[in-house]
Amino acid sequence: MDVRIGITQTAKELDVELDAAVGREELLADIERALADADGVLWLTDKRGRRVGVPTAKVAYIEVGPDSEDRRVGFGAR
Repeated sequence: MDVRIGITQTAKELDVELDAAVGREELLADIERALADADGVLWLTDKRGRRVGVPTAKVAYIEVGPDSEDRRVGFGAR
């Protein structure tokens, strides 16, 4: 599952590819808990085991992509 995070005061985005074992609803709940604390840090672990932390005060938006098995590739994908 891909997570794209927009950071305030920059045009760049942070893309994190999470392990397929991460549940979508669990991830959304974790994000909501982290964003509830303005002085907190949103921590995510990518599929290689690296930890990424973003101060919640700097988060502009978060886009959570579909689960990995839902991803389709090719010209005929819908």
